[in-house]
Amino acid sequence: MNQIETEVLVVGAGLAGATAGVLLGRHGIDAMVISRAPWVANSPRAHIVNQRTMEVMRAVGLEQACEAAASPGELMANHVMMTAVNGLEFGRLWSWGGDPTRAGEYAHSPGHGCDLPQDRFEPILIGEAMRLGVTVRYRTEFVGLEQDAEGVMTTLRDRITGEEFTVRSKYVIGADGGQSPVAEAIGLPFEGTAGLAPALNVHFEADLSRHLADRPGSIFWIFQPGREGSVGNAMLRMVRPWHEWIIGFVHLGESVRSLSEEELIAAVREVVQDDEVEITIKGMYPWMINHVVAQRFQSERVLCVGDAVHRHPPMNGLGGNTCIQDSFNLVWKIAAVLRWGADPALLNTYTNERQPVGKNVVDRALAGWHQNPDVVRALGVDPKASPAERQAQFDVLFEDSDAGEQRRATFEAAKQDKRFSYHAHGTEMNQVYSSTAVAPDGSPTAQVTLDPLLHYSPSSRPGARVPHCWVERSGHRISTLDLCGPEQFTLLTRARGARWVEAARAVAAERGIPLAVHRIGPGGDVADLYGDWSRVSEIGEQGAILVRPDQHVAWRHADVADDPAAALREALTRCLALS
Repeated sequence: MNQIETEVLVVGAGLAGATAGVLLGRHGIDAMVISRAPWVANSPRAHIVNQRTMEVMRAVGLEQACEAAASPGELMANHVMMTAVNGLEFGRLWSWGGDPTRAGEYAHSPGHGCDLPQDRFEPILIGEAMRLGVTVRYRTEFVGLEQDAEGVMTTLRDRITGEEFTVRSKYVIGADGGQSPVAEAIGLPFEGTAGLAPALNVHFEADLSRHLADRPGSIFWIFQPGREGSVGNAMLRMVRPWHEWIIGFVHLGESVRSLSEEELIAAVREVVQDDEVEITIKGMYPWMINHVVAQRFQSERVLCVGDAVHRHPPMNGLGGNTCIQDSFNLVWKIAAVLRWGADPALLNTYTNERQPVGKNVVDRALAGWHQNPDVVRALGVDPKASPAERQAQFDVLFEDSDAGEQRRATFEAAKQDKRFSYHAHGTEMNQVYSSTAVAPDGSPTAQVTLDPLLHYSPSSRPGARVPHCWVERSGHRISTLDLCGPEQFTLLTRARGARWVEAARAVAAERGIPLAVHRIGPGGDVADLYGDWSRVSEIGEQGAILVRPDQHVAWRHADVADDPAAALREALTRCLALS
């Protein structure tokens, strides 16, 4: 049996695996990415790309490529509730950052959310990984693995020839999706419930611009109480404005999987209700609603990312984003062990930091999934009633009566709760890590007055993402995040931070760790253009903030230090588990 050697093997080439490939390539690590599929995603699948993910893409030089392939944020601004595409609109919400009254919150990032379907996103990532020298093999499937004290021996099968071969690597990243053989092979324990309900997405083309271009959005809820049979309940998703779509049929359950193309067209037409629109079916994709998260994300030298360890409904648009951010957290730690002398114990912080995030995302997504039934109840519609009775119950919403007034108030409250699914900026951005790779500074947790699931609160406390503000370097306006490259630690100081600059250079040379240092403010190498850094950094003019390669704060010193080099050395020793 042939054997190949590489430093890191990535099993799976979806969003998580492809991102891992890009990051490994940027670190100069010899890596191989394999996928059992013949090529990239064959359907749009995940599509909402949030600001944090765009920050990751910005960090690896892919922000512009993603924006060019995506539908921009302004075309995602509305979540519309209607009885058909050509029917009655009965509710609307701002979504994905579209609310102008919340624009200030979304200004806390240099990135802009967009709608980038997975079948267009994956080629960008895979192409970049290959450009960086990563070996990528499709039609290659995982068979099994064995670990020892020095590495992992993984058996793979070429799906074209049927031949098996082995790959010897230092580490394996399992990014092989929601039925992960890698997670099974290492015995990861899961909690939650799989297979809660069946669903099916139908991919189709239809020019719906005359109905939807003036109320742009990425997701439209179609509710048809008077439909014969079960209550009509479908999600229409924009793939490309305004002619390519995915519709998720929930009310048809298992039965939709056996429908012919003609029957699928009829089901789509029932949602559109415009006989002049031509409908072309492009594909159909069954899936299951899950509520599952692994209790740990790793076992020794095998670490799993993405859907391999957290599986949930698509509500909140967090799936693909969480997959990418798993890899952003993990890969620099592998690089630190392989290149910077970090103890392998550093890798244990991956589970410590990302498992709570994964669990929160799974729980939040399922809560969002349950909100549609809550809205149906708020509309006073009994799903078990006859179609005529359901329609009469729904029509109360439009009555000039006390009952109508009460129904509208109840519905409005339930509708506003859907912000947790379509406008929960805090869920995306308030991810704070706690592990030995973070050195707490003893500061109290900030008291917030707004719901942390809905609203982002910038902070420079250790564990938080470093705050963004606009600064200037070498005549160019950039973000503070742009100073924090993904292949290095970064020390950010203020105007009187000269001693930190000297200390950082000495410690970096001593320990062989890539460590950039920037002095922001008058006299420094970076200008504090609007004075924002002096405020959001939450440190004095002689303080410093140490930022990890994943742009999260590792440590901060609020003001002057007696021995900056000793303080910084201690912080790096803790965060990298150095001896």
